Parts: sequence; structure tokens; C-alpha cells
Amino acid sequence: MMVSKQFKTTLLIGLTMPMSLFILGVYNGVMQTLYRAGVLQQHATAGINYYQGLTMHGVINAIVLTTFFAVVFGHYTVAHYLKKEPSKWSYMSSMALMVTGAVIDLVVMVLGKASALYTFYAPLQASALFYIGTAMLITGSWVAFAGWVKIWFEWKRENPTSKMPIAILGTFVNFTMWFMASIPVIYELLVLLTPWAMGLTNTVHVPMTRTLFWMFGHPLVYFWILPAYVGYYTMLPKIAGGKLYSGNAARLALLLFLILSTPVGVHHQFSEGGIAPSIKLWVSILTFGVSIPSFMTAFTVGASLEYAGRKRGATGLFQWMSRLPWLRVDNYLFGYFICGLILFIFGGLSGIVNGSYTLNQLVHNTGWVPGHFHLTVAGPSILFILGLTLFMFHHISGKPMSSKFTVTIIPYLWTVGVSLLSHGLMAGGLMGEPRRTNLGLTYTNPDSPLFNSHWVPSSTVTLVGGLIMGTAALLYFICFFKMVFSKAVEQSKINLPESEELHVEKDIPLLLNMKPWIILAILLIGSTYIPSFKNVFKYGKPVENKYNMDNPTNLIENEK
Repeated sequence: MMVSKQFKTTLLIGLTMPMSLFILGVYNGVMQTLYRAGVLQQHATAGINYYQGLTMHGVINAIVLTTFFAVVFGHYTVAHYLKKEPSKWSYMSSMALMVTGAVIDLVVMVLGKASALYTFYAPLQASALFYIGTAMLITGSWVAFAGWVKIWFEWKRENPTSKMPIAILGTFVNFTMWFMASIPVIYELLVLLTPWAMGLTNTVHVPMTRTLFWMFGHPLVYFWILPAYVGYYTMLPKIAGGKLYSGNAARLALLLFLILSTPVGVHHQFSEGGIAPSIKLWVSILTFGVSIPSFMTAFTVGASLEYAGRKRGATGLFQWMSRLPWLRVDNYLFGYFICGLILFIFGGLSGIVNGSYTLNQLVHNTGWVPGHFHLTVAGPSILFILGLTLFMFHHISGKPMSSKFTVTIIPYLWTVGVSLLSHGLMAGGLMGEPRRTNLGLTYTNPDSPLFNSHWVPSSTVTLVGGLIMGTAALLYFICFFKMVFSKAVEQSKINLPESEELHVEKDIPLLLNMKPWIILAILLIGSTYIPSFKNVFKYGKPVENKYNMDNPTNLIENEK
């Protein structure tokens, strides 16, 4: 499919800008490992203090990069499968909102006016501009989604007997879930936090802001990952040389994510008072339930890969694994897919620990938690983003991709780094090593009375992993920006590998209609959050506050 000039420009901006910001995100991630390992025993480096860098690392990598990519990948996927570009008003206004919001966020973070961490709920306070910029970024993604829905209905009228392609279903599931989950955080940002930051209100309801954030913050994890799931089902079997084992299984797994992703956010609040134990038990059950579509994906994609290996002549029980296109320069995308899939196995298993009410008490607010989510966001999510950004930019721009050997080995190097980093964080967490803490000032500093020698080995492993990840990212940036600054040699086009289904399966009407799943999703959200908010209002209240930017301690309480 050929691409119009305006659509091409929008897509290229949507790929290049967040990848440029990702440089700063990666830099601050590496710096975090240096602080935690005690290599840096200070509050700030190069004018960026520890929490300022931690905020930039989380916001850029987990919110800005992932949102831009999901939107661009959605544009690309919808245009490829429906053979239509979205309306110009939708993709241009969406990108304008997102770019403006991201620039505002970047400026206030660099100026040190938004050191409120990736979670950004009260009592840490950021500049009002940060809250407004983040709201613009999120609402910009809504506009893009509206454009896709419009052309979907146009396509359906023209193709009344055709069923929704799996890739379109996955994209619509992701953004439907994202829309429902981001309404609460938009309310938090614009109604609660912005007036508070501007001094228009003198009180803030801290439990309320936390609960609203986690209605968004946990579904955000699936917003990161579902583009990769779309790739695993619709592209990976083709790339591996096989076929998708079951299209119906793929559809069911994606729809289960729609109903189970949002209600489980309360499991991030297991350690908080004010929410009844019965609600936490219900959320724990739902959290175990959300592992079902992941297990289904592991089986379906694993069967698809086995079929690909056996097509290449594999025999026996496991020989098919060796017949897959590992390290093939002419098939570089395979490495980004398969490495992310391997990392996500361990990310999912460690996530089950977090979902257990009792085990969560052991690992809560320790290094285990970032160790777990680096296996998810830095695993399938970031690797899919890296691989598909190269792929889409190459096709949209018509520019050649050189250094293919380097591009091919990057995901394997990155995977080694993520494995070490996550192991170090999780091992330290099981020994009580705290998260969100500049350990170099105290616990890993031999000159400090708080020095803890038990955390030195684990933080050192984290450092080694972070340095390897930083090296892989540096190689990636060299390859990507070398392509960006080269001359186009081909016409712009949109093209994706499409996996055929191995079996001709009977259509199941429930898997071809999103409406009942959306209704069920809303009911499940209500089953968790109606009683949760009743508890929040019953046991919590807005409090007067006076904070400085570097300390969440309520200064009014100290003055009394």
C-alpha cells in the first residue's frame, strides 16, 4: 500500500521523536544502576539528581515511548489491513497533541519541576504543566483511536461478510482497554492534581489519587504488551516460517485481556489500609485470571513455532527449536520477537507472585517489583518497539537499513542485559533491598553507618545488566539514526508480514463481536472499583498540605 505525504510525515515523526527521547530514558536508566551499586555516592550527576533521573527514565520509557509507538503501530496496522489511511484530521491532530504534551513533559522534567516519579500521584507534587502535558499525550491517543473506528465502520460496510482481522481486533482491544483505563487518570490529572499544583486548592485526597492512578497504571502494562501480542499472533509464525496454530485461540486471548486488564489495579495497593480485605481477595483472584490469556498465548505461539521448526525437517521432541531462524541477518525481526517472548515467560511468572496477597507483602516496595516489570516492559514491549520501529521506518521512509548484522545481534545482547538486571533487582528485593532509593548514598556506601554488605552483590549484578543494556541501546541508536539520516532509495509503502492460520476453524460469533466483552469489562471494573472508592471515601479524606519539591513530608504537620 502506498502512503500519502501527510500520513508519511506523521508516522515518521511518531517514530523518530520518541526514539530520540528514549536516548535520555536509557541514559537515566543506566545512571540508576550506577547509583544503586554505589559507584555513584552522591545526590546528583551532570545537573540531574537521582529522583529527577528516575522520573525521566520511567515517564519517557513507560509512558511517552510506549504511547507513541502504540499509536504509530495502530496507524500502520489499520492502514495495512483495511487498505485505507485514517482521516487526516485524526492522525494530524492526534500527533500534534501528543508531540506538544511530550515536549511539555520533557521541559518540566529537565528543569527539575516534575520529580514525581513515573507514578506521579500525591503526595509528591509536580508542576501543573507536567499534569497538563501528560493529559495531552493521553488524549491525543484517543483521537487516533477515533480515526481508526471511523474507517473500520467504512470498511465493514464495504466488506459485510468479512470478519475483523486478528491484528485489528488486537489493536481495538488494546485501545478500548486504554480508553476505559485512562479516563480515571485524566480526571486525576486535570481535576485533582492540576488545581492542587497551581495552588487553587489547599487540600489533596492522597488515597483517591493513588486509586485513580492504579486504575490506569496496571492496564498501562497491557497497553505496553498488547502490540507485541498482535505481532506474536499475526507476524511471528510467518517470520519463523510457519503458520498460526489457532486463530480462535488468538481472538479469545485478546478478548480476555479486554475484560481482565483494568479491574486488577488494586493489587498495587495490597499494603494500603482503607481498602477492605474482601476487595483485595477478589482482585487477587482476577489477577490470577489475567494469567490465562498469557498461558494461552504461550501454548498457541509455541505450537506455531514448533510447526515452523518441523517444516524445516526437525524431528524428536525439541529439535524444532534449533531449526528456527536464530541470528539470521535476512530475518532480523525474529530475534526481537523471540527474545521478548522468552523474557515475558519469566515476567509473567514473577507477576503471579505480585498478584498473591500474602507473597506481595514480602516483595512490596522492594527491588523485586522493578525487576519484575523490567522483564515485561524491557522484554516483549521494548524489544517489539525496537524491532518494529526499524521495520516500519524502513518501509515508510524508503531509506536503506545498513549494519544488519549489528541490528540482528542487538536483541540477544539486550536480553542478556535484562536477565542480569532483573535477576539482580529481584534477588536483592528478596533480601529487602528497597526500590526507588539512591542506595549509593547509604546502603551500598561502605562509609555510611547504614551500609549493608548483603546488597552489594545483587546491586552489582544489576549494574552489569544495566551496562549491557546500555551498550545494546547505543548500538541500536547508531543503526536507527544512521538510517534516519540516509537518503531514500525506495518509494514509501506500508507492508507487514501476515501469518496464515494452520486450521480452518469454525467461526464463533462471540469471538467476532466486541460488544458483550466491553459490557463485561465495565461490569468487572465496577465490581472492583465501586466498593474500592466507597472505602477510599469512608476511610480517607483530603488533607491540608504544604510540600517542597524534594520531600513528600507534609510541612504543615511539622509546623504543628
